[in-house]
Amino acid sequence: MHLLKQGLFTLVSVFVLTSTATGAENMNTDWDKTFAKSDKVSVEKVTFKNRYGILLSGDLYIPQNKTEGRLPAIAVCGPFGAVKEQASGLYAQTMAERGFITLAFDASFTGESGGEPRHVASPDINTEDFSAAVDFLSNRSDVNPEQIGIIGICGFGGFALNAAANDPRIKATVTSTMYDMSRVNANGYFDAMKPEDRYELRKKLNAQRTADFKNGSYAAAAGLPDKLTGDESQFVQDYYGYYKTPRGYHKRSINSTGGWNMTSALSFMNMPILAYSDEIQNAVLMIHGEKAHSRYFSEDAYKKLKGANKELMIIPNANHVDLYDQKDKIPFDKIETFFKTNLK
Repeated sequence: MHLLKQGLFTLVSVFVLTSTATGAENMNTDWDKTFAKSDKVSVEKVTFKNRYGILLSGDLYIPQNKTEGRLPAIAVCGPFGAVKEQASGLYAQTMAERGFITLAFDASFTGESGGEPRHVASPDINTEDFSAAVDFLSNRSDVNPEQIGIIGICGFGGFALNAAANDPRIKATVTSTMYDMSRVNANGYFDAMKPEDRYELRKKLNAQRTADFKNGSYAAAAGLPDKLTGDESQFVQDYYGYYKTPRGYHKRSINSTGGWNMTSALSFMNMPILAYSDEIQNAVLMIHGEKAHSRYFSEDAYKKLKGANKELMIIPNANHVDLYDQKDKIPFDKIETFFKTNLK
């Protein structure tokens, strides 16, 4: 359980619910990204609804030298607990520089997207968010609806695979530094939890539901520390180095400022998101760092994929968060080639 306490609740952490959904009327129009603005693309704020009626907020990146006709498009989301102004926006902007129309969006219940209560995650709704992004892109006059791909980073890599299994409109999928959120919630890191541990965790979380209902708020557990003691696991220090420093801090990011609703873990424990990943027929490229604590998630997920159009790429000397923003380690040339090959 030590790994569970140190790792799982670092990601699936919580805070008392006091905020309300932001919605389109409160979207920030200033440049507030964690990366520099490119002069090769234009950016506009957009909103769209998923099939649960939740209004999602996105940044649409369009190449400045856009040619006539319809272009291939890519929807991007993640990491788990991040916002579109962080890693997903960097990926989207970079791919737009390379000729794609791209959409970085905030998942339901997070960032500038709507949904109540705030800061809750769902294996179903977060998978649906990707398909809702495909709905939006498919209906744009400048996008070829037969040439749409997705990129899922960290926990949204798992949701991306789930979406690709369920939605054949997604012609190509890239996962970067993927987490299987079902597996880590049900089994802990490195599958350290036993069935009896899982039962005790379910007891704890369901007791928390009772207390949450009584209190009319959502209980808080520790997120990333505001300061490091030096005793933390290396991957916690790596997360801190991104989310808690000027490198990647953002005021709307859950991992920068607080944490998740604690009972989010329950649905992930009971609903394996990669159950049908072996039925993905379209192309998949999985990217992971050689030094990442999470590498086993991608390696094991890749083993389940079928067909000759699946590939696993291990980046030498890269850790988990290196693939959030380190452009010398993120293989954008490979990602560009992959999408140009498979979105045609």
